Amino acid sequence: MSGILSRLRKTSPPPKASVPCQQCAQRPMLCWGLGVLLAVILGASILSAVRFESDVKVFLAGDIASQDVTADQNLRIEDREATLRKRDQVSENQPPVFDLSPAPYEALKKHVTDILALSRKPDEDAEKVRASLSEDLNVEISRDMLQLWRTQDFQDMMQLQLLPWLREVYSRGVTAHPGVFTTYKQGVLLRELPSGMETLYLDSPGTIDLDRCKDDLDQLLRKDLKKTIRTRKAVFTLLSPYLLPNLVFNQETTLARKREIVGAMEPVYTSIYRGEVIVRQGERVTPEQQTKLQALYAHRTSSVRPLAIPGMFLLSCLFFVLLHLSQGKKSGIRCVGNREWLALALVTGFFVLLAKFVELARLSDAHLPLFLKSSQVAFGLPIAGAAGVLAMFLPQALCSFAVLLISYLVASEVGGGLQLFSYYLLGGFVYASIIKNCDTRQDVLRSILPLAGLCVVSWLGIVLVQQGGAEMTLAGGVYAAFNAIFSLLLVLGMSPVLELMFGFTSRFRMMELMSLEQPLLQELMVKAPGTYHHSLIVANMAEAAARAVGANALLAKVAALYHDIGKLKNPSYFIENLFGKENKHNKLSPSMSALILISHVKKGVELANEHKLGEEIADLIGQHHGMTLITYFYHKAQEQAEAKGEEPVREDEFRYPGPKPQTKEAGIIMLADAIEASSRTLVDPTPSRIKGHIQSIVRKLYNEGELDGSELTLRDLTQASESFHRILTGIFHHRIEYPNLDRGKDKAKEAPAAAANGNGSPEKAA
Repeated sequence: MSGILSRLRKTSPPPKASVPCQQCAQRPMLCWGLGVLLAVILGASILSAVRFESDVKVFLAGDIASQDVTADQNLRIEDREATLRKRDQVSENQPPVFDLSPAPYEALKKHVTDILALSRKPDEDAEKVRASLSEDLNVEISRDMLQLWRTQDFQDMMQLQLLPWLREVYSRGVTAHPGVFTTYKQGVLLRELPSGMETLYLDSPGTIDLDRCKDDLDQLLRKDLKKTIRTRKAVFTLLSPYLLPNLVFNQETTLARKREIVGAMEPVYTSIYRGEVIVRQGERVTPEQQTKLQALYAHRTSSVRPLAIPGMFLLSCLFFVLLHLSQGKKSGIRCVGNREWLALALVTGFFVLLAKFVELARLSDAHLPLFLKSSQVAFGLPIAGAAGVLAMFLPQALCSFAVLLISYLVASEVGGGLQLFSYYLLGGFVYASIIKNCDTRQDVLRSILPLAGLCVVSWLGIVLVQQGGAEMTLAGGVYAAFNAIFSLLLVLGMSPVLELMFGFTSRFRMMELMSLEQPLLQELMVKAPGTYHHSLIVANMAEAAARAVGANALLAKVAALYHDIGKLKNPSYFIENLFGKENKHNKLSPSMSALILISHVKKGVELANEHKLGEEIADLIGQHHGMTLITYFYHKAQEQAEAKGEEPVREDEFRYPGPKPQTKEAGIIMLADAIEASSRTLVDPTPSRIKGHIQSIVRKLYNEGELDGSELTLRDLTQASESFHRILTGIFHHRIEYPNLDRGKDKAKEAPAAAANGNGSPEKAA
């Protein structure tokens, strides 16, 4: 809603320090599921280091060689140190690029012309013009100065003398500060915009800085034009905000030029010839010899590469840094549970073993089908299928991490290069995105078409890079097409297994849970019809708001349908289920009433786990009240304590245990639940009153810090509030008021009864 953003800014407290996710804080830094995944990665590193070819002994610089090492092939290797020295020298000699832009002067001229034209408005608008110009220039403009600006002499001076003078100054270039060129001994390159014409200056070009420009302008006014201090002040007040440098260092172009010239350089090479003795036994190895040994080692045909094990394990673990950074400051690796790590470990281990089997089959002499011995068989491994399976259950960041990790490990196992890794990575990312947007299993079946097209086109690109023949193109294209088929079969066959093993809630499972024929919803409809109706409205509100803010609308809707299932244990203690019966809270103490209301969250989580609704939905049920205060019973308990002269009641006894909402979906459900429940107390629910009511609830929860961990921005709150207003306005549409309805008694009972609805907002108990 248009007013919610400004209202929140007016009433919101100062920004609070970021608080770690409460769920993450309860988890150990390294859970055992992550340990299983690390063990799988270590095993993959060991398998990748095993090759069935000869080895080359490598000695480090300074070591004493224990045996002769002779080159078994011709190699041409790059002398990196010499190449780097040469490139650094060329890069340092590349002059920096400075852009000379006419834009600052044109902007200055436009603003000055507009201000002078605005100052010529009639006298009756003079005060408005003065106030507007003061805001634009960020300085108080006096009436006297405005009158001076309106004079024809002043305007002629600006148009005929000062602006042409400034144009001339800007044509030569104005820098931000003096001495910008002193550090560039190799000269500078001035590029005129927009023509792009460049001029090389070996010495400093004839430019001035902003301070010098202002001093020269003052001298022009003082000595040449003989202007008074009043006129000079008016000129500087008008021009100073728009005097900006137009000669700026273009770092991007400069770096691009350096990269271009460095990239055009030929590396410095040294050659190794077959039969050449690289190092003799008993010699101390030099750095040059170590470089040659490492080059031979990199191109070896060895059986085992022991150093590759820690290297590959380290590189694989570095992907965790990317995962941690992608999760944000408030979360990280700790936000991933054991079941996610275990699922990832299972899928990763399966594909690593499959890749190793393919590699062994290709190199062995066993009587296997020819298609398993082809060098292109690795392109048939359904890594995209692994990404599709994980995309059904894992969040986007963890799924992307999994695609990176599996693509890297599998490409290493089969001895593939950058092209194979890119092939796996591209297919995995795209197919994961496709699967995440599938709503039904029919959509999954249809996903084979774009995946097959992507695999074939990717393979064609690799063939063009490698300049392969027609036979290679046809064979690899067949494997790429089968990759899509295998991936689809893997998604259809493996996803139910993971869902059953680890208790995941897939999108398809949530579509099933959304059916109102579910036993739990049927029980809620029979035992607690008021709560059932409330849940339906909250679900619609949560879905609309989630779509508006870009959250998971399906998860929000399903969780909202089940968010109050805990009320099944004691439905008659909640106001929406009384239907005119006596309120049982009238016979209970405030603390007991609060305890009953608070317990419905815990019981809801227990029911969710009992009926296997999934961890995501159970978490949202546990967070939908956050740590809000049950205000009505808290104040009632305070009043009773004061009347009896007892100690003040503890506020913690009347708060929900939390945690506070940790996701956008949880925050939306909290808002929808609070707004819908409290909106029932509105006497005359006109659109304007509904709007004000929504704003008050959102503002209250925001100011109490209940939404701090939900990642909902002020923009999100505005969009969600608009969605809530649209739905509630449709629900509370205008009805004909029937006569002879005695509403007085109902209104008198409204306040204490509303407190029994299970929500702690004072608006709901009003």
